[in-house]
Amino acid sequence: MRNSPSRTLRTIPDQTGRVAVVTGANSGIGYVTARELASRGAYVVLACRDPERGQAALTRMRGEVPGARVDLRRVDLGNLASIREFAAGWDRGRIDLLVNNAGVAMVPYALTVDGFESQFGVNHLGTFALTGLLLPHLLAAPDPRVVTVSSEGQRFARFDLANLNAERGYRTAFAYVQSKRANLYFAMELQRRADAAGLRLRSMAVAPGLTRTNVLTGGANSGRGRLYAALARLLVRVAFRPTPEGAKTSLYAATAPDLPGGSYIVPDGPLQLRGEPTGRTRERAIRDTATAARLWQLSERLTGVTYALSAATVDRVRG
Repeated sequence: MRNSPSRTLRTIPDQTGRVAVVTGANSGIGYVTARELASRGAYVVLACRDPERGQAALTRMRGEVPGARVDLRRVDLGNLASIREFAAGWDRGRIDLLVNNAGVAMVPYALTVDGFESQFGVNHLGTFALTGLLLPHLLAAPDPRVVTVSSEGQRFARFDLANLNAERGYRTAFAYVQSKRANLYFAMELQRRADAAGLRLRSMAVAPGLTRTNVLTGGANSGRGRLYAALARLLVRVAFRPTPEGAKTSLYAATAPDLPGGSYIVPDGPLQLRGEPTGRTRERAIRDTATAARLWQLSERLTGVTYALSAATVDRVRG
């Protein structure tokens, strides 16, 4: 049974007519985000890595939201070929909203299919590549938005452009918060580039706060042993808030009518860990345009994905 909705969830405006893609929508924050968008009338694509888990989420969502217009498509953000296949197979026309929610956290050292350290590869490079490849469909929408899920932990990152791919050693927590800082850099730089091209695209970043989700207890973490899994579940149950609370910042960024592009939405409570969504502007990464630009150039080189951000591109797409 669903918990009583919070103020933020109750005030989500009607989403009828919008087409939304939510990555990592089979569980946790991504599932709640997709479900609430569908319950307000949006057509929502659950973009998931695991088809079996994705199908289970789709079935559950249709039971919770009768009449929901939802679909399931496979994409693995740790595999550039999978990302390209997803984008090439998109046949729904415009995309009004892309929620970059999927990610991994605090995992042992591993490489993606393409040879990138997994947290950097999935959380940032996969997100960067998917957004870029879906950009023509986003620009075909009258008011497109991209919401990228960062983390309150990014505040503690010592961002090192020379060690993004664990070139000089790997520390689990360091790699995670660095990848989440990269998410924030990406979201802000995307907005700057859209503004420079005179496009209506709005790009936002969000931090969910401490939230009960399987990003710490399941998926890629399942190989860390029973003790780790048990301790992680205990910590999440005791210290973290319910998943719908964590989805509030994503849903606010995705649906608030007058929210400007370039916003960074966080919980308004102590240390950004809980509370209602609010904008945060006093963040060094938001103002660090030089690092964001260098990261963008590096990301284009590593993924082979370049962004066509121009008014001419919009005219061609809308044709």
